[in-house]
Amino acid sequence: MERAAGEGRPLLPAAGGSAGLSSPELSSAGAVFILLKSALGAGLLSFPWAFGRAGGAVPALLVELGSLVFLVSGLAVLGYAAALSAQPTYQGVVRAVCGAAVGKLCEVCFLLNLFMISVALLRVVGDQLEKLCDSLYLNGTLSGAPQLPPWYVDQRFTLSALCVLVIFPLSVPREIGFQKYSSILGTLAACYLTLVIILKYYLQAESLSLNEPPQPSRSSSWTSIFSVIPTICFGFQCHEACVAIYSSMRNQSFSHWIAVSVLSMLICLLIYSLTGLYGYLTFGEAVASDVLMSYPGNDPVVIIARLLFGVSIVTIYPIVVLLGRSVVKDLWATPKRRAVAVSEAHERCSRVALTVTWMAATLGIALFVPDIGKVIELIGGISAFFIFIFPGLCLVCMTGTCSLGPRKRAALIAWGVLSVLGGAFVCGQSAALAVLGLLR
Repeated sequence: MERAAGEGRPLLPAAGGSAGLSSPELSSAGAVFILLKSALGAGLLSFPWAFGRAGGAVPALLVELGSLVFLVSGLAVLGYAAALSAQPTYQGVVRAVCGAAVGKLCEVCFLLNLFMISVALLRVVGDQLEKLCDSLYLNGTLSGAPQLPPWYVDQRFTLSALCVLVIFPLSVPREIGFQKYSSILGTLAACYLTLVIILKYYLQAESLSLNEPPQPSRSSSWTSIFSVIPTICFGFQCHEACVAIYSSMRNQSFSHWIAVSVLSMLICLLIYSLTGLYGYLTFGEAVASDVLMSYPGNDPVVIIARLLFGVSIVTIYPIVVLLGRSVVKDLWATPKRRAVAVSEAHERCSRVALTVTWMAATLGIALFVPDIGKVIELIGGISAFFIFIFPGLCLVCMTGTCSLGPRKRAALIAWGVLSVLGGAFVCGQSAALAVLGLLR
């Protein structure tokens, strides 16, 4: 069950094979940090808004806890399926367990989801850069002579320079274990954002001249509660990376993977809950969908939070690129191509070319599409495939390959069907909300 770390790399050689491949080197702590960074992304900024839309802390926390059951279940199923199928990628696991047709659907959905996530991440980083430049650059308004900002603070230049100088070097390496160092920094940045929101509630709530948050009334209806499920599930989403993370771990026992998954999700639950709770208590239903937009732009503490959160997002992008490369290679590779050995130099060139193409395409969209929020909402339900639907299908399919008692088999099949139906509900609701938003 030992696998080589990286994107689509083969298993360790069987008996009689060469021993040229290195064994997985990702520690348990590194796996936890990478899972955290796969989940702690742009969704962190919208959790206070989700708490307000759900009608307060209690309904939102109940939705979180209910979703957490399915989230941990999906991680457990995918880890077991990865061990059973001996595949190092998410799409490879689905293809091996559920069949070629479902595997091809997974690859297409996976590629589209990862590509749009990359665009959204760069869009968030660009917004944070623009806010930072606006707050740090004195444009002459104090002297009564407003001036245009210089070219080097323009978002098109700053974001492009950041991609070339920072994000590209982090995205080129082949092994996901490399990301454990940057993921530690990104996790600490997300924790700092949470700490700032908590401290602002206790120390500066009066200076913001805010009223007490309203009591849940109209917004606490079942419709409003269900409407925040896609936002909360998107915040906890790390399932696309979990198979690659599991394949890179030194200790790949199922019980150990369960412990890593539960610990990661509990830490995410703590960070998201504190951010959502105190952001909502500070601003009430008036909180912006990006909670940092609700704070004064010239606050030094908030400026640092924006800077560090930008760093947090930057550390997620290389993980998404690595997963995207693996999907592109799987879609391109035919059985005949897979049988041909690829040299190290050719693999390196194709990896760099794919990274450059991916980054150029996502950067171009992020720069020249001013508002992709509606598009992201429209395809946001795709994440339900990876959290609910595909793990549920894998669970149902795996019950036929294991010797189980009739009651246990029936219970597992029922849970898998429930997971698929729940994912269909989340996906359909997200698509319906996006369409309604476009029609308004």
